Amino acid sequence: MEATRSYEFKPVDQLVFSDDFMFGAVMHEPGICKEVLELLLQIKIDRIEYPELQKTMNPFYSKKGVRLDVYVADSNRVFDVECQSYKAENIGKRTRYYQSMLDIGSLARGASYSELKESYVIFICLDDPFEAGLPTYTFERRCRESNTVELGDETHHVIFNAAAYEKESNKDIKDFLSFVKNNKAESNITREIANMVQTKKFEQSFINEYLAWSLHDHDVERRGIETGRKEGRKEGRKEGRKEANTETAGKLLAMGLAVESVAQATGLEADYVKQLAQKSTKTL
Repeated sequence: MEATRSYEFKPVDQLVFSDDFMFGAVMHEPGICKEVLELLLQIKIDRIEYPELQKTMNPFYSKKGVRLDVYVADSNRVFDVECQSYKAENIGKRTRYYQSMLDIGSLARGASYSELKESYVIFICLDDPFEAGLPTYTFERRCRESNTVELGDETHHVIFNAAAYEKESNKDIKDFLSFVKNNKAESNITREIANMVQTKKFEQSFINEYLAWSLHDHDVERRGIETGRKEGRKEGRKEGRKEANTETAGKLLAMGLAVESVAQATGLEADYVKQLAQKSTKTL
């Protein structure tokens, strides 16, 4: 099974680039996002059409959604960029699942398979997920019987291991991976990122969103554990998530967040959140 994290709240002033929410917020800046992708992949990107922070995809055939750290697209390619701050197992199957979400997101219903965009699933890991000591692991599909025959599906899975930054031959990539691992900015792009990290810490909108995100994750985990222990079955865990989302919604409404923002943060229906807001108003 994949390793799981227990909830750990980190104060805003202690956040660094590799922290999940901060990573997404900084990479939400089109200029920085473009620079990082061009640096890591050594390709040119014509433009960033949209960086969408913590995009959630819920395919119609599955109840399991995936919250992507950063999901961006240029005119003919699509990228999922993840920063893995803890060591997790089954990273290969995670890339497989994220790949399927990218394909669903980029191919409209009824469109031809030929219209699928070239795609990149990128993981930036603080620790080595394969324990082979390489700074970069690039996976593309080739024929087992002949290395010269490629599948041609235009999918690329690239995993960077910041723990092995000293082995990286490209100085710019080495400096970037060193920054991810050690939080010491020693190049132009890493200094730009470090400055943006500090800027985000003083943005009230970022602070509010981070607190709402942290509160939601904490409530989901706590309620899921409590209800799962009591019920001992899948239905119990599902009910626990709904209770946690409802509890989080009440707290966010009390903080003055708009119904639409609360619905988006918790995944609850807007009408249901409106009912919660009305009930809260009546009790005052």
